[in-house]
Amino acid sequence: MKSFAILVCLHVCVLAAGCGSSERNPAAEAPPPVQVEHEQDAGIFKVDHPERFPLVAAVKHDAAPELAVTGTVNPDIAKTVPVITLASGRVVGIYARLGGTVKKGQRLLTVRSDDVAMGYSDYRKAVSDEFLARTQLARAKDLYAHGANSLNDLQVAQDNEEKAKVDLETTAEHLRLLGNDPDHVKMVVDIFAPVAGVITDQQVTNAAGVQAFSSTNPFTISDLSTVWVLCDVYENDLPQVHMGDTADLHLNAYPNLALKGKVSNIGPILDPVIRTAKVRIEVQNPGMLRVGMFVTAKFRGLKKDTHAAVPATAVLHLHDRNWVYVPANDKSFQRVEVRTGVMLPENLQEIISGIKPDDQVIQNALVFQNTVEQ
Repeated sequence: MKSFAILVCLHVCVLAAGCGSSERNPAAEAPPPVQVEHEQDAGIFKVDHPERFPLVAAVKHDAAPELAVTGTVNPDIAKTVPVITLASGRVVGIYARLGGTVKKGQRLLTVRSDDVAMGYSDYRKAVSDEFLARTQLARAKDLYAHGANSLNDLQVAQDNEEKAKVDLETTAEHLRLLGNDPDHVKMVVDIFAPVAGVITDQQVTNAAGVQAFSSTNPFTISDLSTVWVLCDVYENDLPQVHMGDTADLHLNAYPNLALKGKVSNIGPILDPVIRTAKVRIEVQNPGMLRVGMFVTAKFRGLKKDTHAAVPATAVLHLHDRNWVYVPANDKSFQRVEVRTGVMLPENLQEIISGIKPDDQVIQNALVFQNTVEQ
């Protein structure tokens, strides 16, 4: 009986607890809401004595947009002349080398050729044929004068004489083109420089064979008094380059040398892989420009943009970025990221973006940064 009474009491207690829980308010038992505290902007710095940090106003600076590209020095194709040979044969003498400077008319190489022997043979035959035709014409004239020959026979003799003269002149001129005098044949061909300049290509060696009118020329001579600088300009930068623009050129080999060139051609075809166009700049060679040299070319647009300029001390380089400090409210300064340009005279730094002319900045950003970090 005692055990049964205990079980009944427990059952009643469980039922009472269930009824009580159904009457509770869930909202009253919910945890309190989280209070979010907004942290102060990390780019705002408040100081007690802002007068300790002098301010300076950004000045106005008008500058043309600048584009820097790389290129290489190349010969002017209009002043590049291939040296050709009119005779096939074997090289028996070379008198110039790659990179050497030659004068117009200077002997470059000598070729021993069978073409000279064949040309001289044709010339000797043409001399004999012309002598025979001249003799026959004289006989025909004499016979016609005495009535022993017809007019047709005289005309045939005159025609043969004219043809023989043409053959003689042609064979003699062929020997002269091969560099030989018809009266003093030497059986070799000398090749001379057609223009003065620098030998920029050589495709022949001693005892090598050469072919007349071949696509492979023994030498190539270039006049390097004026050269081309060929640059690769990306598709998106092409609007900044125009025909006739002046480009500032700087050589890796001579960093202190400044040259100027003029844009003479903008390639009509883009490289399908790297999306660039070839831009050709013509420049006078002061003497140290060599084919293949690397060049940095800077183009400046005709329309000028307005930028700000501040003292170089006002710019702080931090975390691979450039910053300036501008006044904010209530003795505070804000750190603003800027994009810098070139250094200007009087130790001024060009600011392309981030601030505008007449904006106030702290004159010495490094001093301010060290102060707030203490």
